[in-house]
Amino acid sequence: MPCFQLVSMKMKMPKSFAASVLFIIWHLISSGSSSRAQACTFYISNKCPFPIWPATASNTGQPVIANGGFYLPPAQTKTIQAPGSWSGRIWARTGCNFNSDDTKFDGVPACETGDCQGQLECNGKIGLPPATLVEISLQADKSKPSFYDVSLVDGYNLPVSVSTKPASKKCLIGGCQKNLKNACPEELQILNSKGEVAACKSACLAFDDDKFCCRNEFGSPETCKPSVYSKIFKDACPSYFSYAFDTPTPLVNCPSDAYVITFCPSKWGGENTDM
Repeated sequence: MPCFQLVSMKMKMPKSFAASVLFIIWHLISSGSSSRAQACTFYISNKCPFPIWPATASNTGQPVIANGGFYLPPAQTKTIQAPGSWSGRIWARTGCNFNSDDTKFDGVPACETGDCQGQLECNGKIGLPPATLVEISLQADKSKPSFYDVSLVDGYNLPVSVSTKPASKKCLIGGCQKNLKNACPEELQILNSKGEVAACKSACLAFDDDKFCCRNEFGSPETCKPSVYSKIFKDACPSYFSYAFDTPTPLVNCPSDAYVITFCPSKWGGENTDM
């Protein structure tokens, strides 16, 4: 369902009893509906050749959407709703293995990447980096643009694209042009149980150094510059934030009531078979 806002209508009270009953029923329904906030639609699509577990984390004061996470097989799309003024992040977890009771966290991640305390439904918990993040800030007034970006500030696990529906070229964030896992330096690599690169840390996450994290004396665009590591990220994924003060900003602003978020996009500057 696209974004909407129901507006109460003024009607004269019908004269007949039957019509009066229908009016009362209509009034009760419309009154309840008109109090609803605007809603927005996200289409979460998995074009990876393996299952993923998309997750959501809302910003402070925002409601949890889609219970914070769900399972998504290859070639499937899930439609989720969010308030028209929602803001938060969406990412994909990979290599997950949930027990029948996923409500207890014993310190062992259930997912190779993006894990949220071992739970299928993150319920507001932020995922464990590194993971590619889609960051969104919606505007309830759809005549005004919403803001969104894809960030590798904490690292990378999958390529992703973001587009409006209907599609608009100026509103598109494309996927990656190269396989970043192949380009990931050894000191940034996260390996899975098979010894394969499952994700790539950012330099900030790997070294916790102010000059990579753009903080303290490096906390401004003038003092925090691209590093050899952020340049590797940028070369592979030019439409994403490669570090905190990436310029020109990859932030996109477009008014829309529906967004398509595709993991492992195949036709928008990325591959869906070589992650």
